[in-house]
Order: sequence, then structure tokens, then C-alpha cells
Amino acid sequence: MHVKTGWTKGTIILASALLAPAALAHPHSFISLASTVMADKGQMTGLKMVWTMDEITSADLLYDAGDAKPDSPVWKKLAAEVMANVLGQHYFTEFWHNGEKVKFNNLPTEYSLKDVDHQAVLTFVLPLAHPQPLKGQTYTFSTFDPTYFVDMSYDKPTDARLSDELTAGCHIAVKTPQPTQDMQAFALSLDKADAPPEDMELGKQFAQQVTVQCQ
Repeated sequence: MHVKTGWTKGTIILASALLAPAALAHPHSFISLASTVMADKGQMTGLKMVWTMDEITSADLLYDAGDAKPDSPVWKKLAAEVMANVLGQHYFTEFWHNGEKVKFNNLPTEYSLKDVDHQAVLTFVLPLAHPQPLKGQTYTFSTFDPTYFVDMSYDKPTDARLSDELTAGCHIAVKTPQPTQDMQAFALSLDKADAPPEDMELGKQFAQQVTVQCQ
């Protein structure tokens, strides 16, 4: 496999759909997102993320797992490998507050990988480096592959949700962008051997933005 500048190891690990002969344009792989905003003692502490990979993307991971049971060391090793690549890309997530990026801890507090109906599902807790205030505050976050090699998106707005502690005082919404026709055409023009310029952040142009607003 020839890798051009702009492709990251994490992206390649997640993008097994390279093997699909029908994948002729970006994106080549699809991950369905679900996230829950976590809080403790009136402060936001992080996100619980569930990433469900499409069946083609899942194929290599599930093949490597074979018939291993869910609690097998095989699954733990695969989970660690996938998680290491996700960490290498800062969880593929940007989190913003008052125009500044919110930092994450370098390690998730928990993570796992499993097979659900022939799809690989990665679950992990993305912890904020420091708990953030909630009252009267607004936060936004997006999860995306900068190269747009992998499409990472919420299938429906309710897949981004609040933990029970936050439902009374906060509101959450998902905004889906509307890229220009030129941007869409450029993405479609990229074949399996192409990568957009790194500074373009093509995936960001297609990334859904989640807003959390608290009273």
C-alpha cells in the first residue's frame, strides 16, 4: 500500500475499506458516531463515545479476532491497537469553549472493542484534561478525519446526547454542514491513492458540529 502525505496511521487502521473495489472516491470508510456528554458534581468531565464501523471497515478487525470470546486477550489487544491510533490523532475530536480548544487527557479512562452484528464497535471515554464549568456556558465539539478518508458522522441528531445529570439544565444540538458544490466535487474527485493537502482539513468541511448550551 502506498501512502501519500496527509494519510495518518490512525486513518489507515480505521479505513480498511481501502480493500473495497467500489470505493472510488472520498470517503472510503464510514463510522457511525454516538456520544454522551458526561458530568460530575456540576462540571463537564468528558465524552463517552461509541464508534460503529461499517461492515467492510470492520472486516479486517473481525478477521483478526476470529472466534475469540468477548473477554479474550485477543479482543483486548485489538482494542489497544485501535485505541493507540485514535489517541495518536487526539481522538479525531476538537472541543471548543469561548473560542479556545479544550484539552483532553492523553489516555481514556476506559475502552473496549467488540463485534456487534458483524460490525466492529469501539467504545471509550474521552476525558477532558480539566473539568469544565457548565452554568451559563456553551461548548462545541466535532469528530472527524481531517483527510475525509473516513466519514465520521451521527446517523441521527439524537445520537449526541446528555447524561442524566445534564438533561435538566442543558440543551444539545447537532448541526450538519452544507459544503459547497465545489468542495463536494473535489472530495468526489479523489481516488483511493489521493489525499487532500494537510492544511485543507477536508474532513472538517463535512464535520457535524455538536453544541452543548447550559443555563
